[in-house]
Amino acid sequence: MNALPWMSAAEAVRSIRSGQRVFVHGSAATPIALLRALFARVGEVEDVELVSISTLGDIGLNGPHVEKSFRINSLFVSENVREVVNGPDGDYVPVFLSEIPRLFDQGILPLDVAMVHVSPPDAHGFCSLGVSVDVARSAVRNAPVVIAQVNPNMPRTHGEGSVHISRFAALVAVDDQLPEVDYSSGIGEREKRIGTLCAELIEDGSTLQLGIGAIPDAILHSLAGHRDLGVHTEMCSNGIIDLVEKGVITNRFKKKHPGRVVTSFALGTRRLYDLVHDNPQFAFLDAQYVNDGKVIRENPKVAAINSAIELDLTGQVCADSIGTYQYSGVGGQLDFMRGAALSKGGKPIIAMASTTGRGESKIVPFLKQGAGVVTTRAHLHYVVTEHGVAYLYGKNLRQRAEALVAIAHPEHRESLARSSFERFGATGR
Repeated sequence: MNALPWMSAAEAVRSIRSGQRVFVHGSAATPIALLRALFARVGEVEDVELVSISTLGDIGLNGPHVEKSFRINSLFVSENVREVVNGPDGDYVPVFLSEIPRLFDQGILPLDVAMVHVSPPDAHGFCSLGVSVDVARSAVRNAPVVIAQVNPNMPRTHGEGSVHISRFAALVAVDDQLPEVDYSSGIGEREKRIGTLCAELIEDGSTLQLGIGAIPDAILHSLAGHRDLGVHTEMCSNGIIDLVEKGVITNRFKKKHPGRVVTSFALGTRRLYDLVHDNPQFAFLDAQYVNDGKVIRENPKVAAINSAIELDLTGQVCADSIGTYQYSGVGGQLDFMRGAALSKGGKPIIAMASTTGRGESKIVPFLKQGAGVVTTRAHLHYVVTEHGVAYLYGKNLRQRAEALVAIAHPEHRESLARSSFERFGATGR
C-alpha cells in the first residue's frame, strides 16, 4: 500500500490545469473534499470546466471569485449549482442520462480528469463506485487522469462499479458521511392520495421505475399490499427499503436480471446505503444500459412513474425548467416513459400535485414561454393528481383537455375549461 499514490486533497488536484474539462462524480458520491480543494485554487487556474449530473452538499462553489477560474457545464442541474447555471458563469447540456456515457465514449465531451468517490480497495485491489455507477463508469473509462476520494463510508455495491486501484493517479483518504436525503416528512394527505391512486394502477408482478421525493415515496408506501414487484430504475430511494425487507419486491417476474433490483444510482438515508452495501440483490449498472428503452421494454408491466413542473392541456410535460429558468434536467424520464409504453402491460404515468406550493395550477393552458418539453404529448398515457386519474392514450386534443380539467384543482377548473373551450370548442365529442 505504501507504493500507492496517497496524498492530500490539495496535492491531488494540483495536477489539474487551466482549460481542462473535469468530470465530477455525482449524487451521494459527490467528492466534496476534492471539490473544495479544487475551488481553493482560485487564481491559480483559468477556464476549468466542470461537468456532472446532480451533485449534493456544500461544494464551495459560492466562495469568492470562484467564477473567475471555474465554469459549471451541468448535465443535470441540482440545487447547489442552479444559481450559477442560470447566470453568466454556467451552462446546461440538455441530454438523456442514457446518452451521457456516449458523450464521453465518442469524444463529444472529451474529459481530461475525472474526480470520483469510491470505497476502500478489497483484498484484490478493487474499489467500488458505490452508490453512483450511472455515468461515472464511462468517465473513469475515458478520462486520462482519475483522482479518487476513498471513503470507508461508501458502500461496496454489486454490478459494474468495480475499479482497480491502479487506475487512480491520486488517492485521497477521507472518513466523511455520505449526503443524505429524506422526503418522508413531506408526505401529507395529498401525497398519500396520489400514492393510493397510483397503487391502484399497478398490478402484482409489475416492474417499477420511480424517482425521488415525497410523491414517489408515498406511492411505494401504498404498494405494501402488492406481490412480486420488480424494480428496474435509474435511481432508487428510501421508499424501496420496506418493500424489499417485507418481500414485496422480489423481482421474480422480470425478464432482465430476475431476482435483482436494477439501478444506476441510489440516493437516500444511511439506512438505504447500508441496505445496498455488499448486497447481491442489487445490481448497480451503467445508465447507458439501465435507461435503454430496448432493455426497459423487455420487462413485464413496466410502471414508469415520473413527475412534472407543469403540464399543458394537450399533455406536454415540462419537467426540467420553469420557463427559461433551468431547474433540473432531462434525465431518464422519456427513456422510461417510452420503455413502459412498449412493455407488455406497461403504464407510463405522470404523478403530480395539482397545484404548486403557492396554489398555482400545475395543469395549464399553455406552458410558460421558454419551458422545455421533456415528455411529448404523444408519449403520455396516464396523469395522476390527488383529484383523480386521466387516461390520455388514444384521445384527441379536445378529449385530453377535458380529462385533464377533471383532475385539476377545483379552484382552477373553471378557468381551464374556459381556455379549453376557446381553443378546441365544445367538449364531449
